[in-house]
Amino acid sequence: MKYLSMGCLKTLTLLVILGLPIMGLSGDLIFKDVQEKSFVGDSVTVTLETPVLSAGEKVELWVAVLLPTGQFQFLTGSPLNPTFSTRLQPLMKNFSPKKEGITLQIATDELPSGEYVIYALYVNPDHGIDHNAPPRSLLEHKGSNLAEAGITLEKLTVPPLTKAEFEQGQQIYFERCAGCHGVLRKGATGKAITPDITLKIGTEELAWVIAKGTAAGMQNFDADLTEEEIDIVARYIQHEPPIPPEFGMDEIKATWKVIVPPNKRPTKKENNYDIENIFSVTLRDINKIALIDGDTKEIITTIDAGYATHISRFSASGRYLYTIGRDAQTNLIDLWMDPPQTVAEIKTGLEARSVETSKYKGWEDKYAIVGDYWPPQYVIMKGDTLEPLKLVSTRGVTVHTEKYHPEPRVATIVASHQRPEFIVNVKETGYVLLVNYEDLTNFKVTTIETAPFLHDGGWDASHRYFLTAANNANKIVVIDAEEGKLEKIIEVGTKPHPGRGTNFVHPKYGPVWLTSHLGDATISLIGTDPENHPESAWKVVETLEGKASGSLFIKTHPNSKNLYVDTPLNPSTEERQSVAVFDIDNLDKGYEVLPIAQWADLDEGAKRVVHPEFNKDGDEVWFSIWNNKAQVSAIVIVDDKTRELKHVIKDKRLITPTGKFNVYNTTHDIY
Repeated sequence: MKYLSMGCLKTLTLLVILGLPIMGLSGDLIFKDVQEKSFVGDSVTVTLETPVLSAGEKVELWVAVLLPTGQFQFLTGSPLNPTFSTRLQPLMKNFSPKKEGITLQIATDELPSGEYVIYALYVNPDHGIDHNAPPRSLLEHKGSNLAEAGITLEKLTVPPLTKAEFEQGQQIYFERCAGCHGVLRKGATGKAITPDITLKIGTEELAWVIAKGTAAGMQNFDADLTEEEIDIVARYIQHEPPIPPEFGMDEIKATWKVIVPPNKRPTKKENNYDIENIFSVTLRDINKIALIDGDTKEIITTIDAGYATHISRFSASGRYLYTIGRDAQTNLIDLWMDPPQTVAEIKTGLEARSVETSKYKGWEDKYAIVGDYWPPQYVIMKGDTLEPLKLVSTRGVTVHTEKYHPEPRVATIVASHQRPEFIVNVKETGYVLLVNYEDLTNFKVTTIETAPFLHDGGWDASHRYFLTAANNANKIVVIDAEEGKLEKIIEVGTKPHPGRGTNFVHPKYGPVWLTSHLGDATISLIGTDPENHPESAWKVVETLEGKASGSLFIKTHPNSKNLYVDTPLNPSTEERQSVAVFDIDNLDKGYEVLPIAQWADLDEGAKRVVHPEFNKDGDEVWFSIWNNKAQVSAIVIVDDKTRELKHVIKDKRLITPTGKFNVYNTTHDIY
């Protein structure tokens, strides 16, 4: 620090101004915990260790600051919010020092950048200073040593972006980043990355993190983006986020199309496929899905859908497929047609992640619902046409803190088997909503306080209890759908990401539901049978050590003895290209690693292995090998009984495959 080389001169300058001698005490005044580098606009916090005086003795505490301009100013007022003055005056009069010292919090919004030196000194209150002139007699004073600390204030400078670069950064951010960090960048699954944070990190370090990822679950993007694109995103996130427009009922209705009315659709199945064993596969980066015959392993057709289709859901009958794109494009696809095709579509917002249909007895498929990320809202529609019926905003205050949040996004939605309700996760505010669809005019919603950053989740094996991750809070929330209330909040590992989770019967603890984690390698087993295994219910009964962090999905099947765990977001090539598999009857044995990407025999790419999904019979498990759209991808099918390679699907139409959804298992919530 430059101030050290000028320390003697500055000390003499201050003493001349104060007219104070340096005199010893039982202890020294010392600044500690000083952050030497801060930014203009920060609140600079420093602790002054204040030596205790004789009993009953009081002093004045003087604190002066040497500005980069060379001018001295004196702090006055409260130590937690002092003001600057050129007038000679103490910070604290009649000061009785305590062992714990005092904390100074200095606002820097109006200060120039540069190097500062802070000084502190005890002064006898009888020194004779009239605050406009030096003291009359130096020898009458009692003082202390002179405490000294240097601080550098740097000015935050927004890196330049051309209009074209800004627009490109905005698009890449939407496609790759907004899901975890939020449209307004306030964070949820990912950290907050607003400009007050990112400007302090700087372009170089931001670009490195974007390229390499983190062990906490952020994927590396150097396999998907060029260096130039990474640099643009790194600069873009240091600018203020543009606020997208609202998207209300008028805008929603303007996008609604019924391509084939219900009375024009087939009255019986027109194709020869075993619909229950069809897989709907997301082709992430080309705005399509592929329908694959689970028996022949052939692609039946590809269908235009929304951008990066997040999930596929099926009607209670299994006839209709609902897809939701990250751009809030919803497609209704009739699987009875030959080939299957879209019969209705709608756009409910600008960004979304969830779609579901009603499943309660007597209400099957009457309604569909979409949950939006932006605007934060959900839309209830007719199940057979997607006609929008009701729009509900989710903006409001967060649990516990009661602070308003402008972007409480709708995450997972599931259809209750116990009541005529949709169960809706509101991510940032931490509320689970039980949305009753019996009467859309006299509309009833039960609001359950849980934990913030709600994300994905699924049913226990009985379909009574909904278990969902509050992932940035490291918790699993349990909702009793039959009673319509919170059952339990359970601490688990770092950033749980269960997908829908998975269920099996543990030999010791009975029925359990499992989640893996983005932020660590553990797998949490939670007891789910309060009636027959009350001692195990709603607690982590066992924690398995998996092979790596960065897991997105975990899966078994009622007909399987294997538990599969992917790790596609781990920055290690070896980890993201393989999966761990456990024997559920012998968990103590540990896991076996299956080299899924190696079995695919692809030449290049990140080759992320993602999303295990069983076929209808539970004797095959399918894995996506996810490369970028300029590279060859594949689906690897493993024989569940032998854990050996059974088949590899390669097709020029199979571009960026990610999620796969078997009709039978998804319709019946088997996982």
